[in-house]
Amino acid sequence: MDRSKLTEGRLSMNNVQSLRHTVWECKYHVVWVPKYRKKVLYGEIRRYLGEVIRDLAAQRECRIEEGHLRSDHVHVLISVPPKHSVSQVVGFIKGKSAIHIARNYLGRRSNFTGQHFWARGYWVSTVGRDEEVVRNYIKNQESEDRRLEQLNIFR
Repeated sequence: MDRSKLTEGRLSMNNVQSLRHTVWECKYHVVWVPKYRKKVLYGEIRRYLGEVIRDLAAQRECRIEEGHLRSDHVHVLISVPPKHSVSQVVGFIKGKSAIHIARNYLGRRSNFTGQHFWARGYWVSTVGRDEEVVRNYIKNQESEDRRLEQLNIFR
């Protein structure tokens, strides 16, 4: 397939990827939480987990375009090739990252029921034309949350 033909319309050369016989742009905004929404993603585990999630995504030929770990949830903008389903990729990342956490932090953090770190399920939305809006939301979420917390102090 000739990639130069895809420059018409909204696709441009810098956001189109390709496989052997497919040219694609599939990006998703995904959010998931730790079990019981415990605030456990901070300090050393936060730095470690960002790298683990990027590596696991790369194992499934995916790329984390943008990501942010809050104390009680994970936001990622992920590019997933059409040959993989989003549920397959997210399940793989959540499962393998939970194993990494159990191996490296279980001695310090053993209060998760049944060796499970992440809650079941996740939230996902296709990005489409709103990619820049989603990127900015993920980047600026922490400062916005702090601002809202300050406003709620007086209630």
